[in-house]
Amino acid sequence: MFGNDADFLLSLHRTHAAELRAEAEAERLARSLARRAGRGWFGRRKQAGRTGDARR
Repeated sequence: MFGNDADFLLSLHRTHAAELRAEAEAERLARSLARRAGRGWFGRRKQAGRTGDARR
C-alpha cells in the first residue's frame, strides 16, 4: 500500500492530525452546550442548593 516509509509516516501524521482536530471540535461543542444548559430564566445561573443543606 505504501511505497516507502515516508509515505507511511505522512499518512500516519495526517490521520493523527485529523483525529486531534475532531477531538478538539467535540470538546468545544461540549463546552458550549454545557454552558447554555446551566442557565435559568433571563440568563441567570441555577443554584445548586442552599449552602446550609450540605452541612446537615
